Amino acid sequence: MRIMGYLVFFLIALAFLCSSPTSATEVTYDGRAIIIDGQRRVLLSGSIHYPRSTPEMWPDLIQKAKDGGLDAIETYVFWDVHEPRRREYNFEGSNDIIRFIKTVQDAGLYVVLRIGPYVTAEWSYGGFPVWLHNMPGIQLRTDNEIYKNEMQIFTTLIVNMMKQEDLLAPQGGPIIITQIENEYGNVQSSYGEPGKKYLEWCAKMADSLNVGVPWIMCQQSDAPQPMINTCNGWYCDSFKPNRPNSPKMWTENWTGWFKAWGDRNPHRAAEDVAYSAARFFQEGGTFQNYYMYHGGTNFGRTAGGPYITTSYDYDAPLDEYGNLKQPKWGHLKLLHDALHSMENVLTHGDVTTTDFENGAKATIYTTTDGNSSCFLSNTNTTVDRTLNFQGNSYFVPAWSVSVLPDCKKEVYNTAKVNTQTSLMVKKPNMAEDEPEILNWTWRPEHVKDTLMGHGAFAATKLLEQISTTVDTSDYLWYMTSVKISKKDPAWSDQMILRVNTTGHVLHAFVNGKLIGSQYAQNGEYKFVFEAPVRIKPSLNHITLLSATVGLTNYGPYFDLVPAGIVGGPVQLVGKGNNTKDLSLNKWSYKIGLNGEHKELYSQNSPSGWFSNELVIFRPMSWYQTTFKAPLGEEPVVVDLKSMRKGNAWVNGQSIGRYWSNFTAPADGCNKCDYRGPYSPSKCTTGCGQPTQRWYHIPRSFLKTDQNTLTLFEEMGGNPTLVNFQTVTVGTACASVSEGDTLELSCQGDRTISKIEFASYGDAQGTCGSFEQGTCEADNILSLVQKECVGKMSCSIDVSDAVLGSSKCSNSPKRLVVQAIC
Repeated sequence: MRIMGYLVFFLIALAFLCSSPTSATEVTYDGRAIIIDGQRRVLLSGSIHYPRSTPEMWPDLIQKAKDGGLDAIETYVFWDVHEPRRREYNFEGSNDIIRFIKTVQDAGLYVVLRIGPYVTAEWSYGGFPVWLHNMPGIQLRTDNEIYKNEMQIFTTLIVNMMKQEDLLAPQGGPIIITQIENEYGNVQSSYGEPGKKYLEWCAKMADSLNVGVPWIMCQQSDAPQPMINTCNGWYCDSFKPNRPNSPKMWTENWTGWFKAWGDRNPHRAAEDVAYSAARFFQEGGTFQNYYMYHGGTNFGRTAGGPYITTSYDYDAPLDEYGNLKQPKWGHLKLLHDALHSMENVLTHGDVTTTDFENGAKATIYTTTDGNSSCFLSNTNTTVDRTLNFQGNSYFVPAWSVSVLPDCKKEVYNTAKVNTQTSLMVKKPNMAEDEPEILNWTWRPEHVKDTLMGHGAFAATKLLEQISTTVDTSDYLWYMTSVKISKKDPAWSDQMILRVNTTGHVLHAFVNGKLIGSQYAQNGEYKFVFEAPVRIKPSLNHITLLSATVGLTNYGPYFDLVPAGIVGGPVQLVGKGNNTKDLSLNKWSYKIGLNGEHKELYSQNSPSGWFSNELVIFRPMSWYQTTFKAPLGEEPVVVDLKSMRKGNAWVNGQSIGRYWSNFTAPADGCNKCDYRGPYSPSKCTTGCGQPTQRWYHIPRSFLKTDQNTLTLFEEMGGNPTLVNFQTVTVGTACASVSEGDTLELSCQGDRTISKIEFASYGDAQGTCGSFEQGTCEADNILSLVQKECVGKMSCSIDVSDAVLGSSKCSNSPKRLVVQAIC
């Protein structure tokens, strides 16, 4: 009876849900804009990738995106995480794309769903599941029936899931745009005629799925109808769609750049991101997406490249941990507010221009009812301009755009930052009773079997690593034996082991001893390892451990870029430069580490850990400790600077690869000038430092009592210096022009504890190093202290009426404040 009662209740509830009306949304377009329910829209979007954060983080990230003035969230669909093995699917936890999209919907934002399913995204193997690699006869991203069949099955699966959950706009859902393929135009020529046929097939296949919203193809100048071609890059103001009835869309405004092991940290100034966005809308754009708005973390082994870091911060408006990156977040928010206020005029008005020469011009949008909105731009990289426009004078700095919603008052200029700057700090774990130095246990990675040549299978050649491991592990063991006598022409008791590898890292053992380790430099994926070795005039065991650091994710035929010691050669070089080639020996193979197979990182790790006489700086070792979660709600990071290279887990969940001894070059970090075209090497920090020292531990990974950190150390490190900290705002600064409002705030519920500097006049310097100018108003410090100290946030109108006279003659005045949170 109970089961029958539940069944009746279920049927009644189902009938009610099926009969409940949904509010369908019509999405179309013309040459001026995406049209939603008959209204042309100015749409601002930001990329947030669901697997690069956690479900617990999603609501906060999405709300901050909405608060920042966005209309939509854009995400790829990551094929490899959803179908890690053919026809076995995973849509749980951070892979729950349905939950992610519904979270966006709950916030009242739209969704741009980039199905691909190739994603690039600095994601290992471009988001393709590696089992595709081993399908007989397959060729990826071309006119190949085997690949097209798999791609269509997965794409159809995703579309049907969206339909089943009523997530498409015509069903009342938030998805207003879908994408097929990704940046294919960048590589299409390499695939020739089959590439063109594949592109046409993609368009027809996508169109046949009847999603009811526009399909886009980014970086695809020959996108077939009804696909809309879109632009990706740092600047897309000069981009034009390939048909007059297609809107001008920018799917990726790169807010920064990704980090690679051994490189400096790239940054892109808020002024330049805003400049590029304003220029795009000045030149007729109506949809723009920031890539990334929140970059997040490459958990597990998802980072691609190779050699892309675990952090995918991307210098985005929301940092890796979800904090506001100020001033970028706030500066862009003000631009978004201005653009939204001009929506009707920008999408309906006739366009005229006034050329002021030397890179300066005015763009005027005017509707039939007489309303107008204007942009004043100065594309000169060094010369500021004062422009006389429609009877008024406007100061437009070099490489900037002024926004005048009514063509009279400037409400925004991309180079005039009136938003606070936040300097983030890391604070030690203050959990109760947490020891200053953690108690560690350790155990060696058991390698006796591999050092003796005992593998799981064998071949008389050197195998390619991706095909062999199917990316189930970063590690593949190559093992062989060689018998050499003193009569051999090459024999010497001191020989050279030479290994040609496409790596990306190699550890070499001869007769049970580690003789050396090496990794590729400067982003290369291949190198030659050479090391001296003592060879016995009898049987010698040679064991090579090849490690990958993310699989190639971009370029024509990127899927065919090899990894491992495929083909070699592997040689012993001896007396008289005579060589003994071992490439066609019988080689034994083993995939992965013994510790991986035993799941030493799991919460139910097996026994066998040593708690006394901790051994440090030992390669191929496992370390484990327990810790309490830091107090509060601020993001948690672990400092792994004292380690070298390996992998880290918290409570059995991977927080990614670490490689702390791969440091950036000591030079090349210069003061950033936002003016002029951007490149990743233009504005960098971190010279001479580890590319990544801090590793994100999402709060949802932590338990309230005891937590476990497990490290596999590949090259030898010192875990005794590992520690946990939280990330928060340390110093908040603002420099605001007269006539605007200064706003300061600390993160979360923290309050402003001190005002270190305050000036109303012509103060000089930047956040952390302000200096008094030549003219100052009196008693500014005490006034600001009264308004701000002890509060979570404060605001002050910047005017003589509030602050008093600054005694500055005709020079522009600013209120400058530096506060401690």
